[in-house]
Amino acid sequence: MNNKLVNFWADKHVAVTGGAGFLGSFVVKNLKEQKADVFIPKIEDYDLKKSEDIKRMFDAYPPDMVIHLAASVGGIGANMKNPGKFFYDNIMMGVQLMEEARLRNIAKFINIGTICSYPKFTPVPFKEENLWDGYPEETNAPYGLAKKMLIVQSQAYRQQYNFNSINLLQVNLYGPRDNFELESSHVIPALIKKCFDAINKNDDKIIIWGTGKPTREFLYVEDAAAGILLAAERYNKSEPINLGSGFEISIKNLVELIAEYTGFKGKVVWDTEKPDGQPRRCLDVSRAEKEFGFKAKTSFEEGLKKTIGWYKEKYNVPR
Repeated sequence: MNNKLVNFWADKHVAVTGGAGFLGSFVVKNLKEQKADVFIPKIEDYDLKKSEDIKRMFDAYPPDMVIHLAASVGGIGANMKNPGKFFYDNIMMGVQLMEEARLRNIAKFINIGTICSYPKFTPVPFKEENLWDGYPEETNAPYGLAKKMLIVQSQAYRQQYNFNSINLLQVNLYGPRDNFELESSHVIPALIKKCFDAINKNDDKIIIWGTGKPTREFLYVEDAAAGILLAAERYNKSEPINLGSGFEISIKNLVELIAEYTGFKGKVVWDTEKPDGQPRRCLDVSRAEKEFGFKAKTSFEEGLKKTIGWYKEKYNVPR
């Protein structure tokens, strides 16, 4: 392990919102391995949409640094059902956390944003300077815009108060411990579950939303956790930075790959009445490598096999 990283994190007090969640569990694991003192606010103890709870949290645990991972998120269906909730929850949590961190002179605030903040027809690969060139894709615009406002807040606070906050625009994650609930999951865990459910029920088909034509980029969760810690250590500007793999795959090819790896041999039926979402998503990831030395290490096939293997073990899927 790199001594520089050990020395940087050793004995630092770090509050990780969403630290018990999918990405958070890997971030917390990495921090603890590097000897940081980590606090995870439990949802039953602190409602981060309420300023009084945020104040109480910081009174109980005054951190040197906040890594804000907590979010209300989901796939296209969840976004269409909960546009108001996703807007309100995400903007209220982020705005009030950053304000209270500023008031308490917390040394650094790491805000995890989203690729959903980019305009619907952003040229591929998405470059950070394209972020304000149009309106986000409609099905997830409320979520994307809520997260985007935290970038505005971050930049304004740096300008007026010299508050050190950074913003990472993250693609969809996947990996072990993901959310596999169909109502709220993203595309990879939803597809894995659909394939295994069909195998277990002897169904000869699965139904997938859209046409299969859109493309997506995915980042393996362990790579994402490593990237966040590198940025927290080395990056000190409010200009947003893409955090991704730079790899693009169509939904059609993704379905075929997951069907192959799960052993599903039935038919794929495309429900073209349902929305596709954004036409293409793929990030230019050069700025992250230049600014803080991050480059994704896990190949998509390797990450997918690890995720499927974890699912099989967790849910006792016959091998």
